[in-house]
Amino acid sequence: MKNKDSKFSFGERLKSFKYSFNGLKILFREEHNSRIHLTTAIIVIGVSILFEIEKSEWLAIILSIALVFSFEIINSSIENLCDFVSHEKHQVIKKIKDLSAAAVFVSTLTALIVGFIIFIPKLFHLVTS
Repeated sequence: MKNKDSKFSFGERLKSFKYSFNGLKILFREEHNSRIHLTTAIIVIGVSILFEIEKSEWLAIILSIALVFSFEIINSSIENLCDFVSHEKHQVIKKIKDLSAAAVFVSTLTALIVGFIIFIPKLFHLVTS
């Protein structure tokens, strides 16, 4: 536990980033869905560059990608904690895991809708011109 009276250290804050990067390494190494999300994000970024989307559209795409990854990280954290707390099948643990999985689903569905709103008119224009 850290001492509340310790002084702020910029160097210590920079060192703490290693924990964040380690979390990302764990995410992509151990969570298969994160690799699907990463592949999809790379494809969406490529298509966004190809269509030369507007700044506001870039913001929507970036926020959507961040939202999906954030919920995937939270879901993975909750699942790992549940597995640590109880190795046995338990209805409450199942409920917790299902709810956290639903958060990923909702964020992914939202990102898909954002993608449709941005790219369907561009694809329609490409096909009709």
